[in-house]
Amino acid sequence: MEIKHHALAGVIEFTPRVFGDARGAFFESFSARIMQEAGAVGEWVQDNQSSSGVGVLRGLHFQRPPYSQAKLVRVATGRVLDVVVDLRRSSPTYGQHVKVELDSRRCNMLYVPTGFAHGFMALEENTLFLYKCTDYYTPSSEGGLLWNDPTLAIDWGIEAPLVSDKDRMLPAFAGFDTPFA
Repeated sequence: MEIKHHALAGVIEFTPRVFGDARGAFFESFSARIMQEAGAVGEWVQDNQSSSGVGVLRGLHFQRPPYSQAKLVRVATGRVLDVVVDLRRSSPTYGQHVKVELDSRRCNMLYVPTGFAHGFMALEENTLFLYKCTDYYTPSSEGGLLWNDPTLAIDWGIEAPLVSDKDRMLPAFAGFDTPFA
């Protein structure tokens, strides 16, 4: 498995070795041992799945402590532009983001630690997005940031994505009081 540590400390990309032949393909989609050795720690308690058409943007989401979640995200079908924003006040990369294209053909996945907002945009029709979480969804703890906040300056590569009403109403980063140390 190829392991890449991104510029935001704790964000790790995993690209497994895919074995393919005339029958199809096989790859190891999760190994607690490999995740732990790379620094992607957590007890996984919930798996989620979403399907999206091209241009659908979901995020930027997080959960506040004590229910904050680390996530391990990947694409089963299609491609996404995956974005994480550092919300850790004491981090030298606070407010910065990283973008990673996750692709079902490469089978790459991204570990998003607690203390980050996360979002993605589908780049293909019928994109199936999977994510493991280290805590259960807790509605009273959910938070988010506006996907097109000019302070964050995220280039999504599209001017008018399809965004939920809920995500259009998320607050801007300016004046944001982060719940993460």
